[in-house]
Amino acid sequence: MTQENHSPHLTIIGGGPAGLMAAEAAVAAGVAVDVYDAMGSVGRKFLLAGKGGLNLTHGEPLAAFVQRYGERQHAVASWLAAFDADALREWARGLGVETFVGSSGRVFPRDMKAAPLLRAWLRRLRESGVGFHMHHRWLGWNASGALRFATPAGEQERQADAVLLALGGASWPRLGSDGAWVGALEQLGAEVAPLQPANGGFEVRWSEYLIQRFAGAPLKPVVAHWRDRAGQTHARQGECVISEYGIEGSLIYAIGAELREQLATRGEAQLMLDLVPGYSQSVLAERLAAPRGKHSIGDWLRRRAGLDGAKAALVFELTDKLTLADPVALAAQLKALPLQLCAPRPLAETISTAGGVRLESLHDALMLRTRPGVFCAGEMLDWEAPTGGYLLTACFASGLIAGRGAAQWLQEQARSKSKP
Repeated sequence: MTQENHSPHLTIIGGGPAGLMAAEAAVAAGVAVDVYDAMGSVGRKFLLAGKGGLNLTHGEPLAAFVQRYGERQHAVASWLAAFDADALREWARGLGVETFVGSSGRVFPRDMKAAPLLRAWLRRLRESGVGFHMHHRWLGWNASGALRFATPAGEQERQADAVLLALGGASWPRLGSDGAWVGALEQLGAEVAPLQPANGGFEVRWSEYLIQRFAGAPLKPVVAHWRDRAGQTHARQGECVISEYGIEGSLIYAIGAELREQLATRGEAQLMLDLVPGYSQSVLAERLAAPRGKHSIGDWLRRRAGLDGAKAALVFELTDKLTLADPVALAAQLKALPLQLCAPRPLAETISTAGGVRLESLHDALMLRTRPGVFCAGEMLDWEAPTGGYLLTACFASGLIAGRGAAQWLQEQARSKSKP
């Protein structure tokens, strides 16, 4: 929406962390800002992320932090150079929200809640002059280049000096992130990598018995072993959960990108679980070889290998009778229990989205190469990361980069027009 005095004005579409941070950066640079969102209020997904405790960022060293972004770590590192985890914590402190580092390295607000942080942030944005327009679902551009919005009062159009899109991916569509923007961006010539599920579970064909008795049961601690696409072996310790459809949880999310790619290229993926990381295979075989007496095999696994009910049930689910009767073979099975993964869960069920606007389609300031004055930020860009605060940190950082870039571009345009 162009102001009558023709001062630089930025239209931001999407009121999540990336869009709001872009608004803050742009207005701080002297640009007028209006934020449009399809929902009745901004930050819906942000509030959902904080429902069980807002994991704002992570406290690990920067070198390890940037590696969480996989193939896009070098690009994301340039965003984090402007706004890293420490800067995010300092920013929260400026809003009156103190944070702490938990035992896992994750960073949380002291009260664990997202709502107080969001309220303070929105108050500061409004006081700085940012305008908010709810129930405006973006429909793309019309033939003359005006923005089209579906509103309760019917379709409306807005002219814009510059546009910053922070529309999210396609996970949690009921909160507004539905990926409907893909077609409009492709029409502008942007390259968009297919949207795929990230930070979600994988399907395993369980028996009805396992589903009925153990769906929702945690598996901890376990060590996951897998081969990457190059054939190299990897191991990672953590926790996961048996679900009615398969397996999920933080350990699975951390390696989900590799598992998803294997399923896409090979049609299958295998994960080996070490259910007893506290014992070597040889020690475990020796313990299991002791006379069992009248103990059932389930009770024996509990006594001699420390398996709880869920782990024991998983062993019975995936192990034949001959292996159960052989202590050496059983020890090997407990140290490398094979899980055959069938498919990732649907995108709408996952925490976040992989794919999006390819970074090669954007300048360093996150402006489209094919459409000057159109910027993108947040989860709609082609990067991904596991849960643990990494998703939010990169969304904040990309919003800052895009907001500053949009403000600079607008000011350069204004200066060029003012020259005689």
